Amino acid sequence: IGYLIFTLRISSKGIEITPPEKPIKQKLDQSLDSAVVLGKELTKLRQIPPEKRSLQQKQRIQQIAENQQKILDEFNNFINRPDVKAQLEQISRTARRQNLDLESLNAIRDNLARLPEKSVILYPLVLENSLELVLVTPDSPPIHRTVAVKKENLHQTILNFRKALENPSLDVKKPARQLYDWLIKPIEKDLTQAATQTIVYAPDGQLRYIPLAALFDGKQWLVQRYSINHITAASLTNFNTPPSSDLRILAAAFTKGSYTVEVANRKEIFSGLPFAAKEVENLATIVPGTKKILDNAFNPQTTVPQMDDFTIVHMATHAAFVVGKPEDSFILFGNGERVTLKDIATWSLPRVDLVVLSACETGLGGKLGNGEEILGFGYQMQKTGARSAIASLWAVDDGGTQALMSAFYAPLPSGKLTKAEVLRQAQIALITGSSSQLGQQQDRIDSIPKSTVVSLSHPYYWAPFILIGNGL
Repeated sequence: IGYLIFTLRISSKGIEITPPEKPIKQKLDQSLDSAVVLGKELTKLRQIPPEKRSLQQKQRIQQIAENQQKILDEFNNFINRPDVKAQLEQISRTARRQNLDLESLNAIRDNLARLPEKSVILYPLVLENSLELVLVTPDSPPIHRTVAVKKENLHQTILNFRKALENPSLDVKKPARQLYDWLIKPIEKDLTQAATQTIVYAPDGQLRYIPLAALFDGKQWLVQRYSINHITAASLTNFNTPPSSDLRILAAAFTKGSYTVEVANRKEIFSGLPFAAKEVENLATIVPGTKKILDNAFNPQTTVPQMDDFTIVHMATHAAFVVGKPEDSFILFGNGERVTLKDIATWSLPRVDLVVLSACETGLGGKLGNGEEILGFGYQMQKTGARSAIASLWAVDDGGTQALMSAFYAPLPSGKLTKAEVLRQAQIALITGSSSQLGQQQDRIDSIPKSTVVSLSHPYYWAPFILIGNGL
């Protein structure tokens, strides 16, 4: 029996591999890097009927299958590590089993393969002394990468990023670049080899408070390269169910007046949204036949029973994700009534493709929780039967929101693009100010104060909106 021994030296630069072992380490790295390429080769080989395969093709299938077994064995060893198991159990408890199960990821590769755009699942797991990246592609077993970053450093960068995202006068690119280097750079080659178009994202902990779309690679935002949609455990029941071809929209808005609402033991005043009425009117122009409900008529008693008659439910109103108390999170209806996550659990919306909340926020109060309130909203909305939801991670500029929503809805009637791609293009329209992409909504952007328009390319305006669930 032979033994392979790595001699490690610890220096000021960290762990070093002695020169004789470098070729072995490089060979192992190359093996990992080629997992996607080998998986694609195996997929093509399996398309050849078994009786028509040459001896060489059969041998190659066996080689690649054995390689994949080793990768999966290593992945299973990883998720069975005591520190990883402890973290996963803690996430399952705090997330109330609404998060993805790492053990099930290999089983949903076929679902990924059926999506119209080339998609991967990214699951970052935050440990005390490392960030563990898990990437699932249609063609390979889960790929695992370890990033050496302490949780406290990651959390501080997330907080810095979040603060910069909420203030258009701040430079957001420095923390955005650092998070890119931790979350995306280690899997860049895998994403390229998989010809990735869409990242299906399952963030852990405080990563739920920041948009992956706003990471910066030094030249462009991540959304300029990929569509992104978030996923919960509930998403897996309709992961690749196509949307209805019959576009019917219910558009409700809170436009005037104000209400005092108790939020997490403090009183907050929520006022009507001046641009919300224009947002609804514009939506009705884009999609004729849109049903409009405003202010007092927008109440739970009459609005909720109507929702399942529509494929899209759009609510231009306040919503709050309450950190630390997800059950206190709510949607404010136009008559001042609150609907909490617990109330949403009683809704039945099996015919609804998308629920949009265009003016919600997460009230962090300077302190980050674990993001369970955001995960809980997405989970509960999908448990109603609705296939997906769009919500925002912070209080958004009213005029900028109207511009983004106009850009989002304009291409939907054609049915040619997925919801994830439509959201991506709308965000890019604000980043670039492209009149060709903004189309009819350019005149609405022109009505926003010029000081605001100049800054529409800042992620504050376009990045807070995340798509949760089925991105088709």
